[in-house]
Amino acid sequence: MSLPPVLLVIAHGSRDPRHAATVHALVRRVRAMRPGLRVETGFLDFNVPSVQGVLESLAAEGVRQVVALPLLLTRAFHAKADIPAVLRRAPARLRIRQADVLGPSPLLTAALERRLQEAGLSPAEKSSTGVVLASAGSSDPEAIAVIAEIAREWRHTGWCAVRPAFASASLPRTEDAVRELRELGCAKVAVAPYVLAPGFLPDRIARGAADADVLADVLGPAPEVARVLLERYDAARLPRVTAVGA
Repeated sequence: MSLPPVLLVIAHGSRDPRHAATVHALVRRVRAMRPGLRVETGFLDFNVPSVQGVLESLAAEGVRQVVALPLLLTRAFHAKADIPAVLRRAPARLRIRQADVLGPSPLLTAALERRLQEAGLSPAEKSSTGVVLASAGSSDPEAIAVIAEIAREWRHTGWCAVRPAFASASLPRTEDAVRELRELGCAKVAVAPYVLAPGFLPDRIARGAADADVLADVLGPAPEVARVLLERYDAARLPRVTAVGA
């Protein structure tokens, strides 16, 4: 029986050591959920191994099938341009399929709620709590629209209100959304970072949450996030997905 394609998780990378540590923790959880699946990690910048280095190593080992999974929450520049460009430079012997980004997904919304509860917010407080859905931000209109839609959908699950906010490139900022929810009359205000790992922009979100009652942790290696990775991997193995570098 042939081996399943190798799952290559492609992370952005960061000078902040917490970023790589969190990515590796998430990958360990994915491996634990799917024993027998080979999962590798490559970084676009700042950290090693690089995506190109991992691809060359796999080709040298004789690997033929790879699913490249962007560790991204929205389809912005990295998913649309950077990652396809790197994959096009892969060794010709590799057949690579690029999986979809992680979001949006109901599992990610569940992970957000998990993090809020871990930060001390009781489910009983949901209807009186306003939530800031705080993302890194993007100059890509499609990515911004997706965040706004997630906030609208999440609001319908019983929160007092949900407002999107962005740490860069777009407005409003986290602190402005916190203020708006206060003015709206929500009894409590919580900030839920819609980011995967710590770093410069998540730290900016945390500073903007200074006047909130609750600040959740980043999504990180939450089990729901690991499940989304495996869902995207499984979907990318279907024949309808266009191969890169085939």
